[in-house]
Amino acid sequence: MVKLAAKCILAGDPTVGKTALAQIFRSDGAHFQKIYTLTTGVDLVVKTVPVPDTGDSVELFILDSAGKELFSEMLDKLWESPNLLCLVYDVTNEQSFTNCSKWLEKARSQIPGATLPGALVGNKTDLASRRVVESAQTRAWALGQGLECFETSVKEMENYEAPFHYLAKQFHHLYREKLEVFQALV
Repeated sequence: MVKLAAKCILAGDPTVGKTALAQIFRSDGAHFQKIYTLTTGVDLVVKTVPVPDTGDSVELFILDSAGKELFSEMLDKLWESPNLLCLVYDVTNEQSFTNCSKWLEKARSQIPGATLPGALVGNKTDLASRRVVESAQTRAWALGQGLECFETSVKEMENYEAPFHYLAKQFHHLYREKLEVFQALV
């Protein structure tokens, strides 16, 4: 039984639901705050995720990052050497999806030349009548960027665990690959 630790950046524009996603995930769906204050800098959320069919687990250190440009310079140091990325956008806000390119570039610049497993998460699917970002569009973009695509409604507690379970599984897979290479050398 192996317990791994992974640094996961949670990134996206302000008010897309990053903090709500992190908090509901940490509390296993028990804690949805209706009122949030703007994240300044980074809030740390820690949760252990079991890896199916292995007995292993990944402790995710989720850095819930401020979406405001004002805090951008502060993030450079805090984002140093990430293992995983969770990009969040609001399905009712086209600009929040468009800006995912900027957030992805910023995260990848922290580990040039290395693989950064990631997930793209469209939040607020409960606001279907106000939706402007289509699933097919986001899936195509995510695929082109090497990201897995998810949609969720944190408010309705729908699919909020899936991105983090996927990321933990991807991190575990990378660990197993490196372990096999190491064992082949010995």
